[in-house]
Amino acid sequence: MSRRKFLVGSAAATSAALLASPAVRAQPAAVTWRLQSSYPKSLEILYGACTMFSERIAELTDGRFDVKVYAAGELVPPFQVLEGVRNGTVEAGQTASYYWVGQNKAHAFDTTLPFGLSARQQNAWVFYGGGLKLLRDFYAEQNMVNFPGLNTAAQMGGWFRKQINSLEDLKGLRMRIPGMGGEVLSKLGVVPQTLAAGDVYTALEKGTIDATEWVGPYDDEKLGFYRVAKNYYAPGFWEGSANVSFFANKEKLDALPKAFRSAFEVAAQEVNVMATARYDVANAEALRRLVSKGATVRTFPRDVLQEAFKVSEALLDEEAAKNATFKKLLDSWRPFRETQSLWSRVNELQFANFMAQAGVRR
Repeated sequence: MSRRKFLVGSAAATSAALLASPAVRAQPAAVTWRLQSSYPKSLEILYGACTMFSERIAELTDGRFDVKVYAAGELVPPFQVLEGVRNGTVEAGQTASYYWVGQNKAHAFDTTLPFGLSARQQNAWVFYGGGLKLLRDFYAEQNMVNFPGLNTAAQMGGWFRKQINSLEDLKGLRMRIPGMGGEVLSKLGVVPQTLAAGDVYTALEKGTIDATEWVGPYDDEKLGFYRVAKNYYAPGFWEGSANVSFFANKEKLDALPKAFRSAFEVAAQEVNVMATARYDVANAEALRRLVSKGATVRTFPRDVLQEAFKVSEALLDEEAAKNATFKKLLDSWRPFRETQSLWSRVNELQFANFMAQAGVRR
């Protein structure tokens, strides 16, 4: 065989082999991000959701997308997480956006509104009721993208140093409560205050505040509120649920490889399910312990709930009249709430009420 024929034959064989073998896809370059939470490490479900999120992203990307997690205050102050994400000080953050209703009350829709949606209903509105698109449009204007990351479900009404027997007992009461819930209670005579998790116990112990709400039995037990305020009220009508989101800087997110962007979203959705389930287990167990430690579970009087609902609905209408973004979200959210309330009343509420009265003991 001539040298020329050998070379031609070898080249043809090599080409055939390359065509027959699967293409080798180039791996995207490794990326490291920083994510800061608004919560301390002691709140292991809230903060732990960040760790779960980071670990899942690493698994989905074979370790090439490393999201390093920081607790409240380690990089930016707890209530400046959104500013840190917006300006790129950190690439991502985890927080409840209703802490920022002072800037724009539209932030509340990402977390909760008074007399709002349950955890399941919030996810239904976001993922199948048009809520996510409206929220994404809102946050895109701020160079951010939101990813629902967990929901605490219905929160408790909080810890009170004295009993609440009527609307009169709320007047002048100093209470740690953020967001629009604070505005509702303000209309009822409460003096609302916003405090970070680490400052609440001391303020309650010293009498700087008379009451506080936080989340629910599991987190409340960890923060020790039962030691200085024995009256534990339900329901937290300002938080029928409370979504906590992961936020990404939009420019930095858009610059990621598609696989990394997908991993970010998939991990957030998984944590959204798992962390909420963990809360349901932990809260039930913690409530028993709190009662054994001397906490007395009470319910708000009917007149408090009725007046609070009336005030809340009026506040929503007032804000919608002057805030176009808020109105656009409310026009989607409110009809959805009504439809979901009807469905719940017809079926699930009936079942839940029966089970609550009958118990499940054998």
